[in-house]
Amino acid sequence: MTIRAVVWDVDDTLFDYTTADREGMRAHLLAEGLLQVYGDAERALLRWREITETQWARFSAGEVDFVTQRRDRTRVFLGRELTDDEADAWFRRYLARYEAAWSLFPDVLPVLDALAAGYRHAVLSNSSITVQEHKLRALGLLDRFESVLCAAELGVSKPAAGAFLAACEALGLPPHEVAYVGDHPEIDGRGAAEAGLLSVWIDRGTAWARSAGEAVAHRIPTLAELPALLRADTRFGAPSTFG
Repeated sequence: MTIRAVVWDVDDTLFDYTTADREGMRAHLLAEGLLQVYGDAERALLRWREITETQWARFSAGEVDFVTQRRDRTRVFLGRELTDDEADAWFRRYLARYEAAWSLFPDVLPVLDALAAGYRHAVLSNSSITVQEHKLRALGLLDRFESVLCAAELGVSKPAAGAFLAACEALGLPPHEVAYVGDHPEIDGRGAAEAGLLSVWIDRGTAWARSAGEAVAHRIPTLAELPALLRADTRFGAPSTFG
């Protein structure tokens, strides 16, 4: 089968989310005089991520709008009542420090350049258009993608097959002509494979990668290996590259 397009995850695939999240929160806590309240930055970051997941689930389910979930994340994290203006101001200060730490992984631009002429490109993320288009624009990548699809607007999230099939439909291609590249072996890797795409897991060494069990995706430790994999497209009957 010939691969004609690549659909990309964003966070911890193209964009170094883990580092930006950690460094941005540490800088914010220090500036706000809150580091001692949480003991250390890692503990605070874990709490922030737990709250973010809970509030994002409310937003994805349509229970609250995008701005409200941000305000509620702030209120729960700080453990006190805030006016909307106070919550917005606190979050803007956090966001500025988080965005100051944004960066691409070093293998991203070389592989996008290498694949530019031979493949079409799109994004599929379990986030929102508001977040990811801003991020991709700030990182200088937005114009490289034909479309950016996100779970909040689609109404379906990875690993559900519907999310991956929506990306294929946006490209006007059948799943077997599309590759999906993501950093999570289950949400991205297994989800894409079960939807019929060529599934590629970029192993960035995250916590879930280190604890991953059997995977059905082709595992690569660097995006530099992606062009050869796409040309080969050995999804059927080939030894797994996992492990």
